[in-house]
Amino acid sequence: MTKTELRQAALTLPYEPGVYIMKDASGKVIYVGKAKRLKNRVSQYFQDSASHNEKTRRMVSQIHSFDTIAAATEFEALVLECSLIKRHMPKYNILLKDGKGYPFLRLDLRDPYPRLTLSSHSKDDGARYFGPFGSRGRTNLAIAAMQETFRLPDCNRKFPRDVGKERPCLNYQMKKCDGWCRPALTQREYRARIEQLLLLLEGKHRTLSDALRKQMEDAAEHLEFETAALLRDRLHAIEALGQRQLVTAGKRIDTDVIGWYQTEAKLCFAVLHFIGGNLVDKDFELLPATQDDREVFSSLVKQYYLARKSAPRRVLLSLPMDDAQLFEQLLAEQMQIRTSLRTPQRGEGRQLVELADKNAREEAQRATTASERISGTLLLLQSMLSLPQIPRRLEAYDISNTAGTDIVASMTVFADGKPKRSDYKRFKLENMEEQDDYAAMRQVLCRRFCHYLDGDKGFDEAPDALLIDGGAVHAQTVRAALLQMGVDLPIFGMVKDGRHRTRALVTPDGEEIGIQGNTAVFSLIGRIQEETHRFAITYHRSLRSRRVRSSALDGIAGIGDKRKTKLLKHFQSVSAIRGASVEELQECLPRSAAQAVYDYFHQGAE
Repeated sequence: MTKTELRQAALTLPYEPGVYIMKDASGKVIYVGKAKRLKNRVSQYFQDSASHNEKTRRMVSQIHSFDTIAAATEFEALVLECSLIKRHMPKYNILLKDGKGYPFLRLDLRDPYPRLTLSSHSKDDGARYFGPFGSRGRTNLAIAAMQETFRLPDCNRKFPRDVGKERPCLNYQMKKCDGWCRPALTQREYRARIEQLLLLLEGKHRTLSDALRKQMEDAAEHLEFETAALLRDRLHAIEALGQRQLVTAGKRIDTDVIGWYQTEAKLCFAVLHFIGGNLVDKDFELLPATQDDREVFSSLVKQYYLARKSAPRRVLLSLPMDDAQLFEQLLAEQMQIRTSLRTPQRGEGRQLVELADKNAREEAQRATTASERISGTLLLLQSMLSLPQIPRRLEAYDISNTAGTDIVASMTVFADGKPKRSDYKRFKLENMEEQDDYAAMRQVLCRRFCHYLDGDKGFDEAPDALLIDGGAVHAQTVRAALLQMGVDLPIFGMVKDGRHRTRALVTPDGEEIGIQGNTAVFSLIGRIQEETHRFAITYHRSLRSRRVRSSALDGIAGIGDKRKTKLLKHFQSVSAIRGASVEELQECLPRSAAQAVYDYFHQGAE
């Protein structure tokens, strides 16, 4: 289907909630979205593409057809959207990595000698699952810590098959395992140890601690000091594990705090886990930068908890979710979890969110290289300005004059976000007796592109966009002049704020594009504007200084260009020449010429 046909099809959709499924020419699903009103949301994709960011434009360019599924409520649409994204993993939906990053502990109590193992997913296979943990590394560390604490085996021997077949391994000698391969220990004793482990996994470490403490005291009372010492060491280890355990089976993690930060190239989605008021873990995901902050953030929150199949009682968000209440309802219905999602604006909650944002910032900045920063900034600029290609070469122009005299212009070049000074150009305006910025800008651009059309060296490379000091009228003037020459380039005026900083770019048609909301783009355009102004005003001051100096010595009999140069080189300034005596002037001029200079500056003086 053509874009026009797609637009017409979208306009026939109902004003009802539902899900839309975008497909490419091969029929593959490339995007799944949820809408409160299908007609409004879907038709937006096929309107003027100037309002879309780069990712959306690329996605729309590949849409060959779309399907929709109407839903009775927006909540049903949310459930369906999550299900379809999980099934199709569409290319243009921002996706978290596979759930293998959020492992579980598995314990199958049907085995005669159950063992803790790591599992990427919880399954309905009759085993007990605990988690998820923050990472596979932390999960393995937790397994090792609990095996050592309860002196459980971590060898490859199978029980009861291998009981009594070999002597105990080194772990038994190091007192890390009680040697369950020895016939002296029974399966009942092993199961009792597993019951203790279960109490810890279920978050009942206080119950377990109390029981062990009583056993320890009983052993000491019966003078079984070695047994009491073993129980004491296990008690200390369990209390330490209870404070830092990350599993959330019977007791949910108290609070998750989700932070968000974007560099020019990377975004980081960070989750801080708090248990009992203590920060115990951090998860984060690095993804390509995007402009759809709230939409992508909302999507990642949903994916994160649906993939983990677990959520805490409270989640604090860096950005608001439009459908937070719907997602709370989804968690309650699918997982029997009552979770509150909030975006705090003040107080302790806001401080926690700022901490999560800080963690996200550090991870994103650490993962972003200098070249990625530049490329990301230029990619953002391309998207904001709807340019056909990444603006690798930007040319900027500024006019400088004083009361209509010594009118000059500067042309600066930024290649890949950096100044390319070898390509800078300066222009002295011709046939202009009074100040006219529009005429001056028109003359400069016409001269520059006349050289370009002639293929002159130094002018033979065309920019990806032109930045003009001034507003929409300046941009209109330049566009009209260049179109007459057959040159069609993106042109933008640099609109300044009260502090002489570029606050926005404006098209020849008067459309303002704010840049202050994006730090990277704002900084780049600010550097270009300042450098162009500096280059223009430096040239203007140089011309004005030369004119003032030379005109002050004009008309003196016997003083030509060579003697002017000699005088200025010797005295450094016209004021020093004016104050010199005849004898001092004679140090670089003949007697008659020195007298002429002295008389010129002192005529009429008493």
